[in-house]
Amino acid sequence: MKKLRLGILLAMVAGFSACEDKIDLDIAKGTSYPVLDAWITNEPGLQVIRFTQSVQSYTDQTPAPVIKDAIISLIDETADITYAFNFTDTAYTFNAGDHISVGVTGHAYRLRVVYKGETFEAVDTIKRNTPIDSITYKYKTKAENAVEEDGYYAKFHAKDVAGAVDYYWIRSYRNNIWHRVGDDFSVDGYFDQSVQDGASFVLPIQESITDEEHPYQKGDKVIVKIRSLTNQSHFFLTQVKEQLNNGGLFAKVLENVKCNAVNVTAGGGTQKLLGWFGTSAVSSSEKVIE
Repeated sequence: MKKLRLGILLAMVAGFSACEDKIDLDIAKGTSYPVLDAWITNEPGLQVIRFTQSVQSYTDQTPAPVIKDAIISLIDETADITYAFNFTDTAYTFNAGDHISVGVTGHAYRLRVVYKGETFEAVDTIKRNTPIDSITYKYKTKAENAVEEDGYYAKFHAKDVAGAVDYYWIRSYRNNIWHRVGDDFSVDGYFDQSVQDGASFVLPIQESITDEEHPYQKGDKVIVKIRSLTNQSHFFLTQVKEQLNNGGLFAKVLENVKCNAVNVTAGGGTQKLLGWFGTSAVSSSEKVIE
């Protein structure tokens, strides 16, 4: 009897693994919301804000429709300066000039979006940042180093600024800013909480600038940017990262991370936004693998 049951079980497993049926899911459309993607930095030149409409269907693979008829302005509340962002092509932009920065470390900024007769505002402050001391790399092989692929494994070297809790966003690229390697986040050079103030960034964060499945090769340029964050922006980004990496047996139910843009329409408004408005001071470094 046991042999018979085992035989039936094996036959069922073989049947499940031998064929696949394509099915069409009838999923109800969700609510579509305007989505704000606005990040202002102290880097000179062009500043870009994207404003789109979220798709309604979970299975819809088309690009999000661009909203073209909003009025978007940025107010430097510390310096009492207002910058009008104009829609061009697919985004709202303002260009202060090649050597002029809109963002200033320590200044508070208010983003104002007027859309369909309602007004939304969000605030953030550009926090201090730390410089990147250097980028180093080492060639590793699968046979000798227990890595996934042969190649150059890079890491950056930086030290947390002492005196307060600092939040950082580390973004890395290969060759240019259109080929992003990854994102990591840090508190005082550690992970999601401050352990020691003023210390060097811990090794796992230093090494996060390399994609272990596709390490750098000779001639590649390693580009690293550290962005300073406020506590609220750090929380938003880490929540988004958690949602993107969500999966497995104990995965959480997906939900929209709350936007910091508040509807301030006189008399009350009915709409809401998704997305985020944030600000950063940026430290950059790059190195060519030779």
